[in-house]
Amino acid sequence: MKYVNYGLLIFVAVAVVAELLHWSPVMVFFAAALGVVPLAGFMGKATEELAIYTGPKIGGLLNATLGNAAELIITVVAIQKGAANPELREGLMSLVKASITGSVLGNLLLILGFSVLLGGLKFKRQTFDKTQAGVNATMLILAIIALAVPSFFSHSIDEVNHAGVEYLSIGVAVVMIAVYVLSIIFSFQQKTETGHAEHHAPQWRVRTAVAVLVAATVGIAFLSEILVGAVEPVVAQLGVSEFFLGIILIPLVGNIAEHVVAVQMALKNKMELSLAISLGSSLQIALFVAPLLVFISLLLGNPLTLTFNAFEIAALIGAVLISALISLDGESNWLEGVQLLGVYIIISIAFFFLPA
Repeated sequence: MKYVNYGLLIFVAVAVVAELLHWSPVMVFFAAALGVVPLAGFMGKATEELAIYTGPKIGGLLNATLGNAAELIITVVAIQKGAANPELREGLMSLVKASITGSVLGNLLLILGFSVLLGGLKFKRQTFDKTQAGVNATMLILAIIALAVPSFFSHSIDEVNHAGVEYLSIGVAVVMIAVYVLSIIFSFQQKTETGHAEHHAPQWRVRTAVAVLVAATVGIAFLSEILVGAVEPVVAQLGVSEFFLGIILIPLVGNIAEHVVAVQMALKNKMELSLAISLGSSLQIALFVAPLLVFISLLLGNPLTLTFNAFEIAALIGAVLISALISLDGESNWLEGVQLLGVYIIISIAFFFLPA
């Protein structure tokens, strides 16, 4: 993956040149998307290196807060552009909400599916800790409840109190972040008690890791401006909705480096670590990134509410149920990977044909 990241850096330059020379919006969009991929990979690597120096507790917190930083930057830029351009606001806010949904679906179905499938083909049957899988499954169900309640209650509340929908989203966001923080504390306690924390020798100096982290963050923010700016022309040219771009493409761009690691761990028969990456990333998006965006959007003057449409909620419920059923018994096989991927493909086709 390291050499792939270095190779993909060329698209950072291509995206900049394409933007300056006003090339086709489709080319600008996809060049920027591919340029984000290696920068997200370097950001993840720098975070891991810093975590080694800071120790397991602070390191775990770094990984927990920066694990989906690339996608967070993209969505913040979209919210900011929506605030500055009222005519684009509806489409960009749809992109933001869809990217939240798409991240959870991608981690639970696509990445977990590939991990279980490829690991199962190599080792036939793989096992992992049922207790931790059960905790993750419960947390995922809680996350979906937290996203579903504002979505289902908002219409009735809006009829009598429009501001009430925003207040509901803020209240739910506070609870979600509190639960997420407590889950991190619980995870630290479990690692301390069982002694499962892994230690590796650092490959970078602290100064190098910080420099790479800052450079990658700035680069992703810059490319996000280009990426989001090309959304509307791309939607018009390709005939797809902002919603579909958010569901499928944005989550892949922001998390692909992490996704590759999850699959690699499965191929090394480290299914507990593979599940921790895919399920943990889903929890981070649902319980931390989504509510954090609620507060960031308020600061930017473009309030984001945790109200998702019925299609998104239905897809999320289905994804959580099948991933929970597959992980609760503490073992997996390649057929279960096929089942997860099958559900992801079905949902993707449905969202492709869903009108904007």
